[in-house]
Amino acid sequence: MGKSAAHIVWDWNGTLFHDNDAIIGATNAAFAELGLEPITLERYRALYCVPVPKFYERLMGRLPTDAEWEIMDEVFHRYYAEHRVRCGLTEGAAELLAGWRSAGRSQSLLSMYVHEELVPLVRGFGIEPHFVRVDGRTGPSGGSKAEHMVRHLRELAEVDAERTVVIGDAADDAVAALHVGARAVLYTGGSHSRASLEEVGVPVVDTLEEAVEVAEWAAA
Repeated sequence: MGKSAAHIVWDWNGTLFHDNDAIIGATNAAFAELGLEPITLERYRALYCVPVPKFYERLMGRLPTDAEWEIMDEVFHRYYAEHRVRCGLTEGAAELLAGWRSAGRSQSLLSMYVHEELVPLVRGFGIEPHFVRVDGRTGPSGGSKAEHMVRHLRELAEVDAERTVVIGDAADDAVAALHVGARAVLYTGGSHSRASLEEVGVPVVDTLEEAVEVAEWAAA
């Protein structure tokens, strides 16, 4: 596969993995630790942003202290790990991954979910062979995906950033794509509302099938 081949970098949480219920439950469990009111999915999707402490600032009216952040982060990840088992792949995701691969194109996965947890989760769904590389987050949580994207593409010697399309559900996915000279398509089924995604200025779609169609055109 030469450097002219189209490549997709997929996001995991809220994109390929439909985990909205676990995310909201984990967020509210973290809020409860500080006596905060629970948040609805609609409010979450309207306000969510990274770095995550800024999201909490929007809800609390101030940035959490370092001690509060540590508590909330620990509770969030503990709750999420317990409840992700009820979540599955987004409808049609497995078929789209197989179709892209069978067409002779490459794809990879880059997530801000911790690497040691991500890999067995992806493997458990039987989709790992569709990816030339699977990378989760290393280092502390709460930051942007941009620098992780730099390292991810650096490891993909046969991939040209200009022919790469990032498919994700968050504005930060587009920021990471632009940071490396790639393109982005944002999916409305995850962490952001359509209105907040449209502010980013990249294509916004309601299904992963549409996202792949746009990616195919954008990388042509």
